[in-house]
Amino acid sequence: MGKSQRNTAKEQYTPLPYAQLKSEAWRSLSGAAVKVWLELHTRYNGSNNGKVHLSLNEAAENLGLGKATVQRAFVELETKGFLKLEKRGNWYSRRAHDWRLTTKPMHTTKGKDAATQDWHHWRRPRKTEHGSQADPSPNMTGPLQNQRPCARSA
Repeated sequence: MGKSQRNTAKEQYTPLPYAQLKSEAWRSLSGAAVKVWLELHTRYNGSNNGKVHLSLNEAAENLGLGKATVQRAFVELETKGFLKLEKRGNWYSRRAHDWRLTTKPMHTTKGKDAATQDWHHWRRPRKTEHGSQADPSPNMTGPLQNQRPCARSA
């Protein structure tokens, strides 16, 4: 193929660094959260971080997910440090939330701020031993036992 026939259009892509792929935060994401994260990255143009929009309806329709699943995915991505809510949307004004992708730099009036990579700090909650006597549960879930024996009538 000669130079004149090559495709010179720049393709946009989303890098997935090994550090991110091998992190606890990434590996604990649900499939829906990964789909939402990738969809948000398709809306990032290199200078709109902090103003990336994706409504629940649009995500549900484009990704083949339910609205409640999409809502949980947004919460999960924010909790685990992949997204940051910059400005709440308004249902009456038909305006979606403004999201910041923590994996991308942010352009401000003062210049360019580096990506915060908040997902680095997320850790999976530690499991506790079940049935531990160190911290007994105040709510008993087993069968109730009589404190006093019942008197039988003879």
